[in-house]
Amino acid sequence: MTNHEVPASLPAGLPPYVGVLGGGRMGAGIAHAFLIKGANVLVVERDDVSAEAARERVESAAAKSIERGATDANLDELVSRLDVTVDYDDFKDRQLVVEAVPEDWDLKVTALRGIEERLTGDAFIASNTSSLSVNGLARELKRPENFLGLHFFNPVPASTLIEVVLGERTSPELAAAAKSWVEALGKTAVVVNDAPGFASSRLGVAIALEAMRMVEEGVASAGDIDAAMVLGYKHPTGPLKTTDIVGLDVRLGIAEYLHSTLGERFAPPQILRDKVARGELGRKTGKGFFDWPS
Repeated sequence: MTNHEVPASLPAGLPPYVGVLGGGRMGAGIAHAFLIKGANVLVVERDDVSAEAARERVESAAAKSIERGATDANLDELVSRLDVTVDYDDFKDRQLVVEAVPEDWDLKVTALRGIEERLTGDAFIASNTSSLSVNGLARELKRPENFLGLHFFNPVPASTLIEVVLGERTSPELAAAAKSWVEALGKTAVVVNDAPGFASSRLGVAIALEAMRMVEEGVASAGDIDAAMVLGYKHPTGPLKTTDIVGLDVRLGIAEYLHSTLGERFAPPQILRDKVARGELGRKTGKGFFDWPS
């Protein structure tokens, strides 16, 4: 791992040294968000192939940000502040690490414990979970006061929202710091106390599941249902296209969790289960509720 100088342009409140565990679509987006604002960013992946793919995702996003004029930095300067490795031990100098592994309880717990073991006692950990209990995850850690949820939205570069999810043991210092991080990233914080689905996933999934039932019942086509929400309610993207972007498998996992905690109103429709079983997972597979060109 390379040590880097902190840019003079680093916004107040932003940690100079940030780690991200997981360099998939979300993890790469989170890394990119901190990188273009001046932080030194370390991404840790599970193997060399995944690490190289993660690096390409972050560098591609950085190049696009330069093209859009979202940053004054040049690509060489941005890339010089990015490290991608396969070694958890490299997290040891990070002031904040954001966990961005898939929405699987055991995987999250293992990942978070692995991060915590490497950090100093005053470093912070955030989970990018979109639905799992922050309080439950905190109970698996030795320093729950240094842990909260930072729920970024996909695609991270275009989204202006981050949901800050406070656990019962989250320290007031961390709660305040998290809001300043979000501000420094040029985004808006919505602060919620831990509850199943938080605010965004609970509302977003409820609308999406009802849209799926309407397709299933033959009420209207996926395109017309989405158009009704975009044109009638000013949603930037309809609930079914959003589901395709997020991933039908991800939405199914969230729905199953909300079904188990909040009851029948979140029961996944059969059409969702069938599409996931057929491998129609949305944009990432080329087909979901819509067809996506490769």
